[in-house]
Amino acid sequence: MLPILRREIVEKEKWLSEEDVMDFYAIGQSMPGIIAVNVGGFIGYQRKKEAGAVAAALGVVSPCLIIITIIAACLSNFQDNVYVRHALSAVSVCVCALILDSIISMWKKGVKDIFGFVLFAIMLVAMTFTEISPVLLVVLSAVGGIIYKSLQGLFAKNDKEKGGKQK
Repeated sequence: MLPILRREIVEKEKWLSEEDVMDFYAIGQSMPGIIAVNVGGFIGYQRKKEAGAVAAALGVVSPCLIIITIIAACLSNFQDNVYVRHALSAVSVCVCALILDSIISMWKKGVKDIFGFVLFAIMLVAMTFTEISPVLLVVLSAVGGIIYKSLQGLFAKNDKEKGGKQK
């Protein structure tokens, strides 16, 4: 769902920037519930406030609910069919490719400097090898980014003042 959302919202409709969608994705991951519904709700709210958020959330959930209901009703008759099993395996591969496409796209937009790469590496290790909550890791990343950008701005301001006094 997320690659489709990104393609439709950013590339096709041009309603939001890639950065906005990435921000919504990061926030949506740290909230309870289905990430795609959260992101859809944020996008809908950005466009049309509360009514947009409700419509977007229903738009994300409704097709899935209908399709899953139909599949569940029919799958019990076909669950042992070898062709159905192969088809579902192929769908899993396709989903992996879509997720990888989103990761690559977000990487290009999100990791802009060495700080971003180091922060990414630290968070990847923390998520992979510890039991630390992803919500806490997102908050720590945000705080780290704010501190980094504040220090970067402070140093740039000091450099500018030093350059101005020398002239």
